[in-house]
Amino acid sequence: MIDKLIENIKKTNAPVVVGLDPMLNYIPEHIVRKAFAEFGETLEGAAEAVWQYNKAIVDATYDLIPAVKPQIAMYEQFGIPGLQVFKRTVDYCQRKGLVVIGDVKRGDIGSTSAAYATAHLGTIQVGQKAFMPFGEDFATVNPYLGTDGIKPFLDVCREAKKGIFILVKTSNPSSGEFQDRQIDGRPLYELVGEKVAEWADSCMGEAYSYVGAVVGATYPEMGKVLRKIMQKSYILVPGYGAQGGKAADLVHYFNKDGLGAIVNSSRGIIAAYKQEKYAAFGAEHFADASRQAVLDMIADINGALGAR
Repeated sequence: MIDKLIENIKKTNAPVVVGLDPMLNYIPEHIVRKAFAEFGETLEGAAEAVWQYNKAIVDATYDLIPAVKPQIAMYEQFGIPGLQVFKRTVDYCQRKGLVVIGDVKRGDIGSTSAAYATAHLGTIQVGQKAFMPFGEDFATVNPYLGTDGIKPFLDVCREAKKGIFILVKTSNPSSGEFQDRQIDGRPLYELVGEKVAEWADSCMGEAYSYVGAVVGATYPEMGKVLRKIMQKSYILVPGYGAQGGKAADLVHYFNKDGLGAIVNSSRGIIAAYKQEKYAAFGAEHFADASRQAVLDMIADINGALGAR
């Protein structure tokens, strides 16, 4: 699947991923009102509003981007109806030719980790039939439990040709409470990066590994170091735009071939119509605002890469 992601990035010339992280207060009132009229002020009504919102944004942007990243918590908060929309969104995006990165941040051990890997990347046998429960192309994984938590994902990645992005240095302000701790004179995130590089060597695609890493846009100097450590891993970069990450700071996340990283924007794209810059589109044309925000993001990042 890493090879398909790279193919999509080359085809679109857009090293970006749109985070489909819907909140009810992002969704224009006319969509929510219509969903509630059909399903009532229920979890089903909320999930329907999320689905219509997602579909409109995907329809407006799928030709510009290589991938999307739905954050499962934004769907789980609406219970079973929300999870049904998560699956519906995954399937719809894949039919549009997009790579889907399931932002699920799973991390456990043994049979539990194997079950998570099966749920999101693999297949499960039920009698004589096999099913893909959620069927994403990639999943995000928390490495806190060590190799015991990662190995079941590696096994599924090899079998299903899927991928993972392992949390190494996250973009949130308090990430340093643990990730920056010094161990034998080195920050923990560097040691995690070395393990990612080791796991990556065991699970290779054509040029890059099925094993990638999450490194936040808000820590560019750390990103520069980690790029050198994890040479065969694609880096998923959250924190661009709304969280303060700037395109000029991200050039060192990429390799000399212009590949090696993909930059995420969530509310900066899906809620673009709420920003002053795109307010002229109005709530009725929220998806057009998202499309313009994608175009602006692509130009910003490619401009920075071209200037390095």
